[in-house]
Amino acid sequence: MKFTSAISILLCAEAALAARFTEKRRESRIARQQQNKRGDITRRSTPMIKSDYVGEASNNTFVEYSSNWAGAVLIGTGYTSVTGTVVVPTLSSSSSKTESAGAAWVGIDGDTCETAILQTGIDWYVEGSAVSFDAWYEWYPDYSYDFSGITISAGDSIKMTVTATSKTSGSATIENETTGVTVTETFTDVTDGSLCEYNAEWIVEDFEECGSTCELVPFADFGTVTFTSASATKSGTTVTPADATIIDIEQSNKVITSCSASSSEVTCTYE
Repeated sequence: MKFTSAISILLCAEAALAARFTEKRRESRIARQQQNKRGDITRRSTPMIKSDYVGEASNNTFVEYSSNWAGAVLIGTGYTSVTGTVVVPTLSSSSSKTESAGAAWVGIDGDTCETAILQTGIDWYVEGSAVSFDAWYEWYPDYSYDFSGITISAGDSIKMTVTATSKTSGSATIENETTGVTVTETFTDVTDGSLCEYNAEWIVEDFEECGSTCELVPFADFGTVTFTSASATKSGTTVTPADATIIDIEQSNKVITSCSASSSEVTCTYE
């Protein structure tokens, strides 16, 4: 998915981000992605960046901290499919001229395996009175790409599913249950990054914006995001996130999310 400009050289990062919300720029961005071309700035999910932060004592002994991931991760072997459904959050507009953003996705690998991540989800962008959403797919370490032919709005019910048919092939599917539209991207014999099938994830992420360097975007207050009907396939058997490791985002020595998991749900709240 491209976090990019319609011109080849960005004259001003702030102006480019503001212009992102115009329809002309959106159409240009989608056209470039369909041609598999990259602009000057791109959006990318990355493996979990672990934090050394030590939180207060908790009854939950499975909590870890990260600067970019919040949610739940199952760790083991043989994970070949992950699914979950979220209601697109309603985000408040901001008076700030700086864009903030975030994403919710399901995926395979990226925690104890960092060679690849097969993932799909939605993201949100807030700048001033403008709020926008995209549906995307990614096979890390490649960048993420927007799906075409689907629209996402606050309040929509979005089912996300990734399936690995091998360690270099698979699919990513987004179904907007509210509008009835489903889109799928198929990956075949990927040469840049092989899955380990060690991790199944339900994640809210502070993703990266990449130009000459990559930096985490300012993280938007998303309220609460809950993955319902959350499950994974492990060696042919359906498993739930009940025993998953909980991940919370810590930035600047402050924990800014609170996540939990049950036998069918993963919930994260912006603190």
